[in-house]
Amino acid sequence: MKSVRMYLTQTCPYCIRAKALLQQRGVENIDEIRVDLEPGQRVHMMEITGRRTVPQIFIGDTHVGGCDDLVELDRRGGLLPLLGAGA
Repeated sequence: MKSVRMYLTQTCPYCIRAKALLQQRGVENIDEIRVDLEPGQRVHMMEITGRRTVPQIFIGDTHVGGCDDLVELDRRGGLLPLLGAGA
């Protein structure tokens, strides 16, 4: 399974929802980058994604986007193949 990296804040409901969906799909380890604790990381996140909001999710080298993007990817059947589930 590919690595998952997520820029997030602790209390963001979208971050919590995205983590829950990833865990439901078998992701055991998420590299969590807390932009509420490390403001410099939010700047970095904005530089690499062009977005200000959290979560911002990467699966491997692919920027998936935010929670709504992740949910839509899963709805279309694209999340598990991107994760490399079963590979």
